Amino acid sequence: MKKLSLVMMMALGAFTFQACQNSGSKDAVETADSLNTNTDTSTSASAADSGTIADEDSKFSTEAANAGMAEVALSELATKKSTNADVKAFAQAMIKDHSAANEKLKALATVKNITLPAVVGEEEQKVAADLSTKAGAEFDKAYVDQMVKDHDKAVSLFEEGSKDAKDADLKAFATETLPKLKAHQEHIKAIKDKLK
Repeated sequence: MKKLSLVMMMALGAFTFQACQNSGSKDAVETADSLNTNTDTSTSASAADSGTIADEDSKFSTEAANAGMAEVALSELATKKSTNADVKAFAQAMIKDHSAANEKLKALATVKNITLPAVVGEEEQKVAADLSTKAGAEFDKAYVDQMVKDHDKAVSLFEEGSKDAKDADLKAFATETLPKLKAHQEHIKAIKDKLK
């Protein structure tokens, strides 16, 4: 039995290594999207009937996961680097709210057999690297500007998901999360106006 377990672990390790090698220069989001691509050429409606997730729903899930992880990562940075009490409080709320939404999405993805990115995408990593070089008021302004941009994108993504998602559970997740994202959007725009 131990021998069988060892062989299975070695096979799984080889498969994982091969999957990593095949991903080449793709970032985590692209890799997750490619793993989720529905190889069935049937229509989205029949895919929904057969229990598989439509490609659009998988794409929404990977984009939402990436956005949520990016919000948490940038906000963790803000809690350490910000010199503004409003910005720090906003960052702490982002960590709490987006971590909770990320966990809900992970649970849904597990049930729906959707692969989510394990880390944020390359673009978001570059933003974090750039932000980490800033300090003081310069950091606060850059973080706030990024949060406005990110929340504008997230609200748009979740509005589409709440209207167009084929999977009822993903549609409900988007609909349930959208009001909080809109509240974040309004809050960060108010902070931006105060920083001027």
